[in-house]
Amino acid sequence: MPQTISLTATDGSVVEFVDEVIGSGAMKDVYFSPDKSYVVGFFRTPQDANTKDRLNNITGVYRERIFNQVGGDYWKNLFCWPTKMVEWNGKLGIVCPAYAKHFFFDSGRFKGKEKEGKWFASAKLRNKFIEDEHKGTWLTHFHMCIQIARAVKRLHAAGLAHSDLSYKNVLVDPKSGRANIIDCDGLVVPGKYLPDVVGTPDFIAPEVLETRGLKIGDPNKKLPSIQTDRHALSVLIYMYLLYRHPLRGGKVNDLDAAKDEELSMGSKALFIEHPTDKSNRPKVDQLAPSELPQGDVTKLPYTICGPYLKELFDKAFIDGLHNPTMRPTADDWVTALVKTTDLMQPCQNPNCKAHWFVFDNSTKPKCPFCGTEYHGQLPILNFYSSYGHGNFRPDNYRLMVYSKQSMYLWHVNKFIFPNEKLTDDQKRPVGDFHFHNGKWILINRRLPELWDKDTDTKIEKGQSVELTEGKKILLGKNDGDRLVIVQIVNN
Repeated sequence: MPQTISLTATDGSVVEFVDEVIGSGAMKDVYFSPDKSYVVGFFRTPQDANTKDRLNNITGVYRERIFNQVGGDYWKNLFCWPTKMVEWNGKLGIVCPAYAKHFFFDSGRFKGKEKEGKWFASAKLRNKFIEDEHKGTWLTHFHMCIQIARAVKRLHAAGLAHSDLSYKNVLVDPKSGRANIIDCDGLVVPGKYLPDVVGTPDFIAPEVLETRGLKIGDPNKKLPSIQTDRHALSVLIYMYLLYRHPLRGGKVNDLDAAKDEELSMGSKALFIEHPTDKSNRPKVDQLAPSELPQGDVTKLPYTICGPYLKELFDKAFIDGLHNPTMRPTADDWVTALVKTTDLMQPCQNPNCKAHWFVFDNSTKPKCPFCGTEYHGQLPILNFYSSYGHGNFRPDNYRLMVYSKQSMYLWHVNKFIFPNEKLTDDQKRPVGDFHFHNGKWILINRRLPELWDKDTDTKIEKGQSVELTEGKKILLGKNDGDRLVIVQIVNN
């Protein structure tokens, strides 16, 4: 029977763990607490004073700034953040919360194993090994990406870089759309704490690979930073939505495999969907059956992710691939992902495995995954914001309508955005949409000033307004409240 070890952490609290290794990573051996609510990971090799100082700050001042502020509880679900430092038998250790139950497979061939992100980011792995019940829907993949982007945004706002952002260091649960960033003990403070690693293949920024051979201290050497995190985040989002790598195509840059890898992901890196240089397009006849159809960029191009994400993928993999200052920020990704979820429609094919698709602004929308055309009336709410004196300008933002869909305050007012600072009251729906007696209607649940501007009639709480072509609806009279103009697509 393994014994329970009791230690005093550097903050003076008592830490207990069962003296039985439950897992080993590249640098640490991991042990469970007696109640399995937290784990203790001990570095196998001695750590220098710089590492101890970094861990002291990560478990101390940085943890305090992120988790003990307004909205701090929200971040506890998005990070597996080290809470304390301990020492045992001359080894340095850190204490972290145990992973939540939903980040483990509860059935199938991997029952009991962690849902490491790689299983859901690659068509080959998804199609060959993951049962449908664990794959979630395309919409839940968007929700996962939103959480990852929010977490990275928070890190960067604190002046921190993850340095090894990859599908190995992200746990995901596509069933519920949740994600959690792990291995936060290696965080980089640019200019103060240098990275322990340069990253994981597939996610290392081209400039880091290109200068890897230079010595530490060389001004031309590029190390992991917030800018390299932005590259890794863009790759992660692309892979979680399209299940292929944005740079791994059919182009061979050198006959030597190691040299080809270094060039293809470094100085010669080229977006596989580059609009003018098509030399790195995947060669479909060379792909394994398990990599299809997702590996075929002509059948499922990145444009199926909608206009907001196409723009950011272009910035990440064309403009910013070799120019780090041009890369989209984590905040850019959060905004684009949220706006894209408002463009999504449920597929009318009950057997479609994606279940959702992004409306492509066409008059005959169809699901790109199963080819099912949308039939019936499709209402679209185009948002306009007030700029004083009754003037409204288009917001480049719209909401697709489907039955029983909800409307929220962030749809109503341009100054409200769904994030960790929302109160419980702000998260509640303010209205909902229904297809009733052959008509689309919006029912007002909580808005005090909802107006049908065509008839200048107030729509009281509990009342509804029909959605017809060109209908103008004012969502409120506060600063930032929007005007809606309804568009109807008929099929």
